Amino acid sequence: MIRPLNPPITNWSGKRIWLIGASSGIGAALAQRLLSSGAQVVISARRAEELDKVASGHSLAHTLAFDVTDTGAWPQALSLALQHLGRIDLVVMGAARYDPTHSWEIDLDQVEKSFDLNVVSMYRGLSVIVPKLIEQGTGGIAMIASISAYTGLPRALIYGATKAALNNLAQTLYFELAPKGLAVYLINPGFVQTPMTSVNDFKMPGLMTPDQAAAAIMTGLEKGRFEIRFPRGFANALRWISRVPDRFRFALLHRMTKM
Repeated sequence: MIRPLNPPITNWSGKRIWLIGASSGIGAALAQRLLSSGAQVVISARRAEELDKVASGHSLAHTLAFDVTDTGAWPQALSLALQHLGRIDLVVMGAARYDPTHSWEIDLDQVEKSFDLNVVSMYRGLSVIVPKLIEQGTGGIAMIASISAYTGLPRALIYGATKAALNNLAQTLYFELAPKGLAVYLINPGFVQTPMTSVNDFKMPGLMTPDQAAAAIMTGLEKGRFEIRFPRGFANALRWISRVPDRFRFALLHRMTKM
């Protein structure tokens, strides 16, 4: 039997988890599932009122509102999360924005804001979280990227590039942190029914609900996978297409997307 890259999580009860970007969509659904499984969860995002809705009725939920694009807010946020949890077993970083864009309509303001939130904010968080986890000698980091990172796709000119950066980042983190006893997870969802994807005006293959996405994430964490991608069929197909020689890949994608 092949050993999983990360230690499998066999019991969520008593786990102490910090979810960042959890006021709606996948993050909110994941918070609900983790809380129902007995985990103690700190839920973070910018909108305090939305966090209160997610945490409502859960005695094991704590809310911590802050802006991940504010570098100075991270040390205090970590300190407050630790006050609630005592230690951190897992951090899930999922704050992101999506601006569907063609190459002939680039908006530099959107580009800068997308990279700042989707990529630079990950580094802001890692700069304070990684040293703490190394000090603990245990714990894990999960980053929510996207299967759009696998290959260039229509209207994903900005979003896909930010998520490709996270795929590379997660691989480097695993290479460096696994030998130190830390777990690293790369979460690559396909299309999920969220406020972000509601702007899409095309058919989204394998479209999932946030709860289905949360269930897939928890299954991947429980099995100790490094990369957690879903829905399985569409995600695996796109990953295979990304490895096809360029001449054939571009032709295939043009046919599939009718562009």
